[in-house]
Amino acid sequence: MSELIKFVEAESQAVKENFPKFSAGDTVNVHYKIKEGNKERVQQFQGAVIQIRNVNSNGETFTVRKISSGVGVERIFPILSPNIEKIELVRKGKVRRARLFYLRGRKGKAARIKEKL
Repeated sequence: MSELIKFVEAESQAVKENFPKFSAGDTVNVHYKIKEGNKERVQQFQGAVIQIRNVNSNGETFTVRKISSGVGVERIFPILSPNIEKIELVRKGKVRRARLFYLRGRKGKAARIKEKL
């Protein structure tokens, strides 16, 4: 039984290594496969990472927030999802906390995140 657990952990670690290291405050572009009927296409979701949950477990998820035509849209992605084709790190953000829920109440320039140099 422990051999099976080790195999699953090794496999999930290999999948995680394909993605860049990112944290809260970073802007990422997630390429996500979407099935519509019998067709499949890749949709890009670009926004700021506002939280990462259950780090170093198989249930690890990250939440990405973007503003689409004046409305805030948040999406939760499981890091081990087979539908994630790739994750691109667009820019590193300089933030002082791990959960950026305060961005929900901000608009425009107030919602900007400084870039880490």
